[in-house]
Amino acid sequence: MAEEDDARIRILQSLRGKICEAKNLGPVSGPNRQRDLCTFSTISLDQEEVFRTKVFDKSVSSYRAVRPVLDRRGLNHSAASPFYGEDFYFEIPRPFQCLSFYVYAKSIFQRDLPVGKVSIRKEDLYKYSGKEHWFSLHPVDPNSEVQGKVHLEMKLNEVISENGSVGQHLLVRVIAAGMIRAERGGAESDQKKTKVKKKTSNPQFEETFFFEVTRSSSYSKKSHFQVEEEDIEKLEIKVDLWNNENLAQDVFLGETRVPVKILRNDHIHEAWYLLQPKGNGSKSKSDDLGSLRLKLTYIEDTVLPSACYTPLCNLLLKSPDVKPISASAAHILGDICRERYEAVLPTVRLLLHHNRFVPFVSAVAALELDNTQEANTIFRGNSLATRCIDDMMKIVGKNYLAVTLKPVIDEICDSTKTCEIDPVKLKEGDNVEVNKENLQGYVQKVFSSITQSSASCPPLMCDVFRSLRHLACKRFPADPHVQYSAVSSFVFLRFFAVAVLSPHTFQLRSHHPDPEISRTLTLISKTIQTLGSWGSLSKKLFLDEISSNVSKGSSGLEDAVVLKEGEVQKRGQGRKRLGKKNFKKRWLRVTNRELSYHKHKGKEALCIINVKNIQAVEKLDESAFNRKNMFQVIHSEKPLYVQAGNCVEASEWLEVLGQVTRCNEERLATFHPSNYTSGAWQCCKNQSNNAAGCKACTITMLANLQLDIDCDRETERIFSLLSSNDTKLQNMEDACASLAVYQGPQREQEDYSKFTIQEPKETFQTLKRLRKIMEELQRQHNIRSDTTAQYGSLDNPIVGKTS
Repeated sequence: MAEEDDARIRILQSLRGKICEAKNLGPVSGPNRQRDLCTFSTISLDQEEVFRTKVFDKSVSSYRAVRPVLDRRGLNHSAASPFYGEDFYFEIPRPFQCLSFYVYAKSIFQRDLPVGKVSIRKEDLYKYSGKEHWFSLHPVDPNSEVQGKVHLEMKLNEVISENGSVGQHLLVRVIAAGMIRAERGGAESDQKKTKVKKKTSNPQFEETFFFEVTRSSSYSKKSHFQVEEEDIEKLEIKVDLWNNENLAQDVFLGETRVPVKILRNDHIHEAWYLLQPKGNGSKSKSDDLGSLRLKLTYIEDTVLPSACYTPLCNLLLKSPDVKPISASAAHILGDICRERYEAVLPTVRLLLHHNRFVPFVSAVAALELDNTQEANTIFRGNSLATRCIDDMMKIVGKNYLAVTLKPVIDEICDSTKTCEIDPVKLKEGDNVEVNKENLQGYVQKVFSSITQSSASCPPLMCDVFRSLRHLACKRFPADPHVQYSAVSSFVFLRFFAVAVLSPHTFQLRSHHPDPEISRTLTLISKTIQTLGSWGSLSKKLFLDEISSNVSKGSSGLEDAVVLKEGEVQKRGQGRKRLGKKNFKKRWLRVTNRELSYHKHKGKEALCIINVKNIQAVEKLDESAFNRKNMFQVIHSEKPLYVQAGNCVEASEWLEVLGQVTRCNEERLATFHPSNYTSGAWQCCKNQSNNAAGCKACTITMLANLQLDIDCDRETERIFSLLSSNDTKLQNMEDACASLAVYQGPQREQEDYSKFTIQEPKETFQTLKRLRKIMEELQRQHNIRSDTTAQYGSLDNPIVGKTS
């Protein structure tokens, strides 16, 4: 049973952040000058690109720098200091060594020319978590662009030559690597080379090499032979990996160096080593390349089996029933983490999944209203209630925003109309009256889209708004307008207006809009906030409809919801010969009802597969088509073979498709991880095309499909937050004891005024339960930390010596 539990431990990684801006970018190599080029930035896991910003047009400058300025290098600062403003978030589906941010320039021939890069090793990411930092750009040197690892087995063997002298042979077995040579102090060397392995990024060599370490014939006693210290300190094994596909010359992929002195104990040494950059790369000064401002938050969660989280999960889910609410575990977490905005999110997601959010947020809102003295300040602060409702609307209302705002946002972003009405910011030739008409037209379209969208408002949001309206009327019975302001402060000010201002943050646009479009959206957003505060009839009717007592039924999945879409490479499903010509670009789209692919985005579907007919969605071995990041959709007809753009995209497709099909009645138990060709399955060599799979299908973790909630992971995040705030928990416990338990001299008010303590005894008991549960969870983590991959294994390779 213990082995089964360990097998269910998941290491989940995620990265969130923002590529803000670059500053003083230097000229790219070659005849091009930065002032002639547009720039963009990318994110890579090792050397695999997983994110790309929009190209920053040299002709568009930020409003912070209206006039282009040339420095002594002749660089145009509006182009040399681009503002990207791109937010990103993705799950990291595989181990990685290094996170890199590249800045490229587009040449006049549309080639991507590297300007510089920022590389951060995985173990250093925590240093920059949650805050913005400026990073100097470094040269993009081909010899430093490495990734991967090499599997080696080494041993020193004593041998007796024909003349009776004793020497040593160095045995090196290359299990999965390329060119190898033994070096002595960087001078003389003995080189040997493996065979070339084609069309694979995971070559299996299984080749053994011998290097002779010569000694004089005076060493006649085998048992007393020892390698001299001065020699053993200099001798090392160097393994290089090269790409042989370039006809002009081999391309360097990485190297590792292993000192021979570790082999002196006459034991076989077998280990995986990380490949390192070549030491003789160019040493250009990074000061001339500029800098990049980034905000990063890397999170790695070790998620234990579900049973480990049951006590903490149950305690949190009981929070809505605790009287007073301030003594509940969920409120305590929000209290001690009030400075960390993201701390509320895992609690909100957990409560949403278990349908406990509405009673909890109603109780928290009631507590806030008790402390609100004036009706016109209702829900205007950054409190636990407002943070919870903000997060809920972002999660639940994602599709609502797309249905309501995306068409008009697309129209605004694709239009060339100017809406600037500030005389100071008007461009030459602009007419303020025309601009004002443009702005009024856009505002009218946005406001009408909102006030006519009540039928699309998610039932859960309606339930929350109805509760807020009731609580506001109860708190301020003499004010007839408070019932509307309680709801409009969220739906207009914190939901629609924010989405208009930053459409890329809510997936309404793929990239941060241009500065001029951003200015238009800012003006529209401010106007929507103002209109949301007025008492227009259309607004009141809309607020009545989304907060009425009329039930809108279950949120369910009745309406078609787009879960994911994007460009992929799809292999033809006909009987054509295998080859690259059978892979074509297609637009893949999955909803809760069907999977379809199209020639281009917005075109009619070329093929539609009902999700209920999908029998399995699994990874495909790279060897099947010599392509990475492939997966297969198995259904009643021929399998659909798809290649995603990168590992992150492939993981997201597998996750979404796995969730939408997890309950299908005809779901398979096994599958073939390769393809059927030349009369046999390439994975198991079974010649029957209808043979049962040779590998067990992936067990999809239970999650809320529409809300994408993994309860175990959310509870682990809560545990991590509680553990990192252990000192505050202790301070809160001491404050409760001072107020109610010890009956001695009470502490000064400032010692516990940071916490909301209405009932000290009840709060103290909850804290004690939390403490006990946390200790047990930490014990479970400690037990399983002993099973961490051994240093030198495939999952924990050795960081070898560098040049």
